[in-house]
Amino acid sequence: MSEVTQVFIQLLQKAEKTAQNSGEYWLSYADPDVESPCQYGEISEEQQVRWWPVIRSECQDFAPLEHGLEISLHPDLKAFYGHSYGGGLRVKHPRGQAELLMVWHQEDFNRLQQNIIAHILMKRRLKQRETVFFAVTDDDDIMLSILNETGAVYLEHAGSEVKEQLAGSMVEFLQQLTISNS
Repeated sequence: MSEVTQVFIQLLQKAEKTAQNSGEYWLSYADPDVESPCQYGEISEEQQVRWWPVIRSECQDFAPLEHGLEISLHPDLKAFYGHSYGGGLRVKHPRGQAELLMVWHQEDFNRLQQNIIAHILMKRRLKQRETVFFAVTDDDDIMLSILNETGAVYLEHAGSEVKEQLAGSMVEFLQQLTISNS
């Protein structure tokens, strides 16, 4: 198991334990068509359901995406997305709040791959370095991304070349995070 996977799983487990010890639970919108391995309990009238992270023993397969784009995704990115199911984890970073994106179920993984393809094709069309997003911020135009060629983590403004590096690696970035309750 990669260091990214280990650090991310530790973060998830710490967040879950902290939430459970304080009587909190996490909500996500329920997919009406496919149940997630991480959801539990009844779906509310607002179409929300409680969830806890579920760790996958084997990594998701990114080979079709890589073959189609003629690219090798950075191993940190595959480790981040490939070993868990969840509804997204709210975190705090010294630069602000974010939500780490997670795969809800296998069909969601397929949608994620389609979104990554579209993002990389856009970056190519704009003649910008290729990045892959892994978190969103409260500003719809700003996401957190990995620069695919190096694995460095950047703040990325939609449609723009990345400029502001937050960490030299995903492990370094994950170690800078604390859990957010909001």
